[in-house]
Amino acid sequence: MSAAAGERRTGRRTGRRPGAEDTRARILLAAREAFGERGYEGATIRDVAARAGVDAALVHHYFGTKQQLFIAASEFPVDVAEVVPRLLAGPREGLGERFVRFVVEVWDRPEVRPLLMGIVRSASTDPVAAGMMRRLLAEGPFLALARAIDLPDAQLRATLAGTQLMGLVMARYVIEVPPLATMTPAELATTVGPTIERYLAGDLPCPRPASAAPVR
Repeated sequence: MSAAAGERRTGRRTGRRPGAEDTRARILLAAREAFGERGYEGATIRDVAARAGVDAALVHHYFGTKQQLFIAASEFPVDVAEVVPRLLAGPREGLGERFVRFVVEVWDRPEVRPLLMGIVRSASTDPVAAGMMRRLLAEGPFLALARAIDLPDAQLRATLAGTQLMGLVMARYVIEVPPLATMTPAELATTVGPTIERYLAGDLPCPRPASAAPVR
């Protein structure tokens, strides 16, 4: 009997058994939830395995160590090359509001929030997570947007905007400080947007070279 005939009789495709990619995706989702709730130190491979409904050995098979799993689970799911032109498509005035709305709406996505929460919760205790946070603030969409605006001190502008927004999301999503925790994206954009816009596109009274040594 031919393979095609076998497929018609059984209703199943022959070849590689399905399920490997589904299992991997389940493990990643479970890891994002675990790291988001407990941070890097508190989450365990056993916890991730239980959430995914698999054996802990299978988690190690797909991802190796807990640190490797954390890195895989923390891949940022936003295409910066697509986002920046969209944020710049409009008048300079209002850029800050558009950026704040974008950041809040990303955090509000249920498939993204655990990933970002994991990085934020873990940054103070795990050097890998701290490095991810630094790259997010210094090399991610903040810097790409600041460079696209094409004003001096892009690195400083990106860092100022990034730290301001990280403070906002910490208060809103991690600590859940009222009324920030219950404000709509539109309300937050209107309130915080002008500050972000000044950092990205306004005058900076004290420009600082990106290569300057940190203050100790």
